[in-house]
Amino acid sequence: MNLTDTNNTDQNVSLEQDNGGYTQYAYIHFTVAAAVALGLCLIGLVGNIIVFWYLCFKIQGNKYTIYIINLAVADSIFILLSAMLLMININTMIGTNPDFQGKELFSFLVEVFYDSMQYSGMFLLTAISMERCMSILFPLWYQCHRPHNLSTIMCAFLWVIGCLESLLENLVCTPEAFMSQTSQCTAVQIMTFVISIGICLPIMVISSFILLINIKRKFSQQVSTELYVFIIAAVIVFSISVIPFNFLWFLMYFQLLSTNVQTVSLFFASIYGTVLNGTINPFIYFFSERKWTQLYNPKTENITKTSSFKVNVTEGKTAKK
Repeated sequence: MNLTDTNNTDQNVSLEQDNGGYTQYAYIHFTVAAAVALGLCLIGLVGNIIVFWYLCFKIQGNKYTIYIINLAVADSIFILLSAMLLMININTMIGTNPDFQGKELFSFLVEVFYDSMQYSGMFLLTAISMERCMSILFPLWYQCHRPHNLSTIMCAFLWVIGCLESLLENLVCTPEAFMSQTSQCTAVQIMTFVISIGICLPIMVISSFILLINIKRKFSQQVSTELYVFIIAAVIVFSISVIPFNFLWFLMYFQLLSTNVQTVSLFFASIYGTVLNGTINPFIYFFSERKWTQLYNPKTENITKTSSFKVNVTEGKTAKK
């Protein structure tokens, strides 16, 4: 996605916009919005690093933690690149050297890695939803016949697909091709829109809906409401992240936005959505994975509680003696 197009529109934000009602000081509002988003990026980066460290060094890994570790890595890099992008926009609006040397190359590299992390994270979230849905729809196959290294293989495959999609989009849809709406760029824009809105989003929503129904039917007496809340929250956050960002670039490409102010406003709204997604996701999936483990390993939990009880009883008897 050509994020430099929004940088070009930032230069026009300071102009008075009659239709949008913005004055010549509108750039101040957007600068404040970018600064707040930078603070959110910092919180998200620290949170993802904590989740990554805990999953790697504090608990025993399983098929789900592999996905969550990869998701934390993708979200960490994505948030870091979002911060770079916001700093570029701030420099464009109020900086003393908005067109610094090497800006085009730097912006291009940021775009490539930014899109790679976004697409990879989106594919990982979709894969997690499908894995959990398969585990409850086909429990026998999942427990006995599922390949042991499937999570690792799927993560590697999704990283490659995400990077390839990003390279294809940024190499085919250059700023010039984006503005002139070449047939190749149009095909790529439609493809990315269909993958995000037409494939990943429905899979995420449908698989989560199926998961909720089956959990309610099979484990209604054993499941706390927290697991339901985590599943619903994951769908909502995913939708907030995917829908605004993809619709923004779709509207921009087909020039359906009447003013530059509308473009920049939607750009910052989509940035908030994607950064919020990257900040919250690892925590949602980390805590939901713990609830999921308790659901599928109740015996292990009971054994742990029983062992703790025996230890306490033994210590009590020793103290009496």
